[in-house]
Amino acid sequence: MVMGWTKHGDGKHLAPGEVVRPDERLTWPRMVGFGAQHVIAMFGATFVFPLVMGLDPNVAIMMSGVATILFLLIVKGKVPSYLGTSASFVGGVFAIRALFGGDTPPVDAIVTGAILVAGFALALVGLLIHVMGVQIIHKIFPPVVTGAVVMLIGFGLAFVVADVYWPQDQWMAIITMLITFVVIVAFKGFIGRIGVLVGLLVGFVLSWLADRTLGQVTSVLPGQNLRDAAGAACPKEGPYCVATAFPHDRVNFSSVAEAPWIGLPDFHAPDFRMGAVLLVLPAVIALVAENIGHVKAVGEMTKTDVDPYVGRAVAADGIGTMVTSAVGGSPTTTYAENIGVMAATKVYSTAAYYIAGIIAILFGLCPKFGALVAATPGGVLGGVTVILYGMIGLLGAKIWIENRVNFADPVNMVPIGAGIILAIGPVRHVISEEFTLEGIALGTIVVVGGYHLLRWISGRRPAEAEVRETAG
Repeated sequence: MVMGWTKHGDGKHLAPGEVVRPDERLTWPRMVGFGAQHVIAMFGATFVFPLVMGLDPNVAIMMSGVATILFLLIVKGKVPSYLGTSASFVGGVFAIRALFGGDTPPVDAIVTGAILVAGFALALVGLLIHVMGVQIIHKIFPPVVTGAVVMLIGFGLAFVVADVYWPQDQWMAIITMLITFVVIVAFKGFIGRIGVLVGLLVGFVLSWLADRTLGQVTSVLPGQNLRDAAGAACPKEGPYCVATAFPHDRVNFSSVAEAPWIGLPDFHAPDFRMGAVLLVLPAVIALVAENIGHVKAVGEMTKTDVDPYVGRAVAADGIGTMVTSAVGGSPTTTYAENIGVMAATKVYSTAAYYIAGIIAILFGLCPKFGALVAATPGGVLGGVTVILYGMIGLLGAKIWIENRVNFADPVNMVPIGAGIILAIGPVRHVISEEFTLEGIALGTIVVVGGYHLLRWISGRRPAEAEVRETAG
């Protein structure tokens, strides 16, 4: 069923090792807590990446909720996942802005028009997978590849922790991380299950107290206090214009005070240009692999056969991207952050995701609440995301172990190792002035393409035969 959840036990307690399946739920107040935790997990990246791409973050937040609910309906509630803003389009969007006019408003429409077409292409790929059957997935993405994709998605986000969040307040990051460690392990009940949210809230409060007792912190805030080599102020970040360290409060409520309680985000219609579309289409390759990796990770965690729903999941992400970009929103993808939350809580109920979707829509309609969540200190986010991203990376290793992947075989070891390093770097490969591949997208292409190229050179039997043998 798409909706209608069975209460797990008494709805209040979970024994060690127990899980809440996608079709189950705890009491509704507890589910609201888990839904809120998913909103917190997705909020940082879903809010930041639109800012990076020059799109309205409030539209992205609201439409991520709409896209998530659509996704759950399309997959019939079998694949618990949240659709947040995709980072795979950032390079393509930068290229579009350089080609069509920078930050002027008409370019926003060209950007979202290109993203909409890419979403349509992704939906078609999902439909093809659904019609042709999951065998095509086993052929293209055997366990060695799916494990690698899951791993590089998690570890490929390490630079976000290292370069963006952790440097903002390194001591608060490590304190938040340690608090989250202790809460997850020491508390066996509901509190332990929402340890990520507890750690984040405690870190938020400690940051506020630190501002009042220890004074301001001196660190770099991305995109702020931009200076060139001579120390002069710069209007825009670039190779010769970087953010420098300066004293600032850890928690800044100024945007919360200025934001209205109720208001619509800045919607706009898309504009279609073939030149722009060609710049973002390669991101579809990464999104297919990313979605498959996420769905496989969910299947591993829930111990369920999600293969029949892989095509639906890919198509649902494509449809979600089309719907969001049609009104000026950002591209979507299934979110590693929220899979990390499920790995930590062992609560896989889709009820939590419906609640998260509704909360996100309300956030989009209430700029003040969105500004409050956005005020979460970077150091606190660093302490939380280092746990979430690491858990996702290790899920990839779990897939390898359970499928007995042989890394003594260079066909497995060589492209997988190279792809993961490219993602972790993140390595940036400039193909032309208008098109660049980097990080997770580049690593995914090397993993998938390199594995099958070496397999063809070595004259191996079809990959799906290994999958059937391993499964047997």
